[in-house]
Amino acid sequence: MKQAGISSGAVRAKTGKGWEEWFALLDEQDAAKMPHKQIAALLHEKHGVPGWWAQMVTVGYEQARGLRQVNEQAGGFTANLSRTLPFAASAVYAAFIDARRRRRWLDLELKVTTSTESKSVRIAAADGTRIDVNLYPKGETKTVLQLQHQKLPDAAAVQAGKAYWSEAIGRLKTSLGG
Repeated sequence: MKQAGISSGAVRAKTGKGWEEWFALLDEQDAAKMPHKQIAALLHEKHGVPGWWAQMVTVGYEQARGLRQVNEQAGGFTANLSRTLPFAASAVYAAFIDARRRRRWLDLELKVTTSTESKSVRIAAADGTRIDVNLYPKGETKTVLQLQHQKLPDAAAVQAGKAYWSEAIGRLKTSLGG
């Protein structure tokens, strides 16, 4: 059984119980009536589940019980995208940071709120959503770009966001000469 993209065996290896065991335990605790933070705290404090895994088990439980949809987070829905690009992290970073360069491949009204050179960019979009970009160099001429578009209104916006960013990253590659 897989839940939240993770197998029951992987959950058991890290937490001591598989999905069905956690679901039964949480049902006994009436967790379906609890907010996310309370479920995660119960798992961590009472059952010794490590922090990240407490969050993951909580998300899996909420999805299994119809309390949360896939890609849904506390502040809305999130579209995730990851691509390996044939460019140095510094070039990809500059394409996000420099407004003139960004306009060559991206047609959104954005404001960079924070950034760390060649590593990350945090962006506020005019529609109230947020975009987090993380860059992971793989040698001098290859970079893994991980993008999260957060605070989307619904699951349909996630799918539209993934399609939009896929096309945008294609335009980014072209603008960088790839």
